[in-house]
Amino acid sequence: MEKEKTILGIDPGSNVMGYGVIKVVGTKAQIVTLGVVKTSGFGDHYQKLRHIFERTLYLVDAFQPDEAALEAPFYGKNVQSMLKLGRAQGVAMAAALYRGVPIFEYAPLKIKQAITGSGSASKEQVAYFLKQMFNMEIRPKELDATDGLAAAVCHYLQGRNPAKGKSYNSWEEFIRKNPDRIK
Repeated sequence: MEKEKTILGIDPGSNVMGYGVIKVVGTKAQIVTLGVVKTSGFGDHYQKLRHIFERTLYLVDAFQPDEAALEAPFYGKNVQSMLKLGRAQGVAMAAALYRGVPIFEYAPLKIKQAITGSGSASKEQVAYFLKQMFNMEIRPKELDATDGLAAAVCHYLQGRNPAKGKSYNSWEEFIRKNPDRIK
C-alpha cells in the first residue's frame, strides 16, 4: 500500500487568508480543496484573529492534515502590516498546533522558487504554474487561495529533497527553537 499524506498550506493574512489542501499518495499529489478566509466583515482586529483561528480549526478538523505548511511573514516597509500579518500567522499556527498538526514554515521566496523556479515570481505566475501542474480547469478569483496551495505544494516538493523548512510540533518546541522571537 502506498503511503498517504495530507498537507494543509496557508498563506496568512489579516484580511484574506489563503489555503490549499493536497493529498499525496506515493509520489503523486492532487488538490483536495483551496479557498480563502475573509475577515472584512469583522469590526476589530481581534475579532478577525478569532475568525482566522476558528476557520483554521475547521480546516484541520475537516481535512485531517498530517502536516501544515505556512508562508512566513516577510518584513516590508510598514511595521504595522508586519505585526498584523505575524498575528494572523500566529493564530493559524496555534489552531493547527492545538490539534497536534506539525508546522513547517517557508519564506515567500522559497515557495515561489519551488513552484516557478524563480523567487521573484508574481502571484499570477505562481497561480499559472499551479494550474499547469495540477491541470486545474479554472483559477480561483483570489490569488491568496493559490498562494495557500503553493505553500502546501512547496512543502510536498521539499519532502522529496533533503533540505526542509522549519518544523514545530508544539508551542514549547517553537519557543525552544526560536528564543530570539520571544520578548
